Amino acid sequence: MQKYIYPRIRDLREDKDLTQEDLSRILGKQLTTYRRWEAGETEIPTHILKKLCEFYNVSADYILGFTNEAKPLPKK
Repeated sequence: MQKYIYPRIRDLREDKDLTQEDLSRILGKQLTTYRRWEAGETEIPTHILKKLCEFYNVSADYILGFTNEAKPLPKK
């Protein structure tokens, strides 16, 4: 089984004092699905990654661990 690595989604969630259940509700997904993403058991779909970036106001590069700078998203 391939392990997907999302080093920051748990940290971002915990920084906002949210539970996995809270995030699954926010994203409109089953709790089990969200838990699998956070555990790295399944790959996060791009549309969900985009929602996470918007919710936390950080780049996908930050969530995916390509950068350590949690810069806010550019304003539209």
